Amino acid sequence: MTIANPRAYIDASMTEEQWLQQVRDLARLKGWLIYHTRDSRRSDPGFPDLVLVRGDRLIFAELKREKGRLTESQRTWLSALDETAETYVWRPSDWDAVIEVLR
Repeated sequence: MTIANPRAYIDASMTEEQWLQQVRDLARLKGWLIYHTRDSRRSDPGFPDLVLVRGDRLIFAELKREKGRLTESQRTWLSALDETAETYVWRPSDWDAVIEVLR
C-alpha cells in the first residue's frame, strides 16, 4: 500500500487526544501558560479546549480531528471570546499555522 500524501494520512488518523498533546507540547516549548479542562462533563458545554497565555496575548483554541465539527455551543463561545481575545479552531492539517501563531 502506498500513501500518496503521508501528512494527510497522519492528520486524518490522529485522535483528538494526540492532537491536543502535540499542540500542548509546542505551546509549552514556546513558553505559553496552558490551561485545559481534563474532564468537561460537569462544565458548561462549548468552552474551548485550550486557554493559552504569554505576555499580552490570550488565545482560546478549540481542537478538532480533521473531520470534526463544531457544536453550536462551541460556536457561541468562540464568537463571544473573539471580541476580546484571539480564537482559533485548529485541526492537524493546520499544524504549520499553529507553529506560526505560537512562535
